[in-house]
Amino acid sequence: MAENFRAAAVQMSSSEDKAANLRAAVASIEQAAAAGARLVALPEMFACEGRAACILASAEPVPGPTSDLLCELARKLSITLVAGSLCERSPDPAKGYNTSLLIGPDGAIAARYRKQHLFDLQIAGQVDCRESSWLLPGDAICATNTPMGCIGQAICYDLRFPELFRQLVDAGSEIICVPSAFTQTTGRDHWEVLLRARAIENQAYVIAPNQFGQHAPGFATYGHSMIVDPWGTVLAVCDDGPGVIYADLDLARVAEVRARLPALRHRLGDLRSL
Repeated sequence: MAENFRAAAVQMSSSEDKAANLRAAVASIEQAAAAGARLVALPEMFACEGRAACILASAEPVPGPTSDLLCELARKLSITLVAGSLCERSPDPAKGYNTSLLIGPDGAIAARYRKQHLFDLQIAGQVDCRESSWLLPGDAICATNTPMGCIGQAICYDLRFPELFRQLVDAGSEIICVPSAFTQTTGRDHWEVLLRARAIENQAYVIAPNQFGQHAPGFATYGHSMIVDPWGTVLAVCDDGPGVIYADLDLARVAEVRARLPALRHRLGDLRSL
């Protein structure tokens, strides 16, 4: 297992043009790998972002064309890839899953995480989103041992539910990836605060690639993709627009922080089961 390596978070401005989005994703992954990144993460709904009907129309099985493309790319570049999330077909033709794939450097899908907390929010004139009307929730956590350490997976709105992150750390996670399409409205006040809080309280690296820009009427995302260390220090943040950010991760840093401030060991046993 690699103790020290470079990680990259890809910020995209995905549209309803799936082919264009995939070209942009591939180019960014190749750019990250060329810069030495061995762990690369894409944002939520990287393959298609916009109106719910368009995203649902883009849904694919897994394995499917998009996952096959990214598996081959990860194998060719010898990287571990968090394939943000895409719309996965479900047994209900009217609804899909919001699915994040973890792909190993061998090109195999190592884990499939389906977003558990669906974003239903209405703020007059600012946000109108009802994910539960077209998505089904997942029901399992994913913490997977990889060549880059144990990687936990969450998606966007999951960030507001610290109990999920506790489960990921209890399952061994040293790095937690949070591909997102976090809105401008809430992102300005909550994005950095929540990312740093999840890193601090779980003493883990948090990699959060976000979408940026206007994707549909009433839906604009905040950008500011971040990589945060286990002490809560922001190692990298992305400017507005598409881009790739990098940070050098040291898994010994996770062990050091957890030993220096053993808060995870100080949790009260009877509260862990609540």
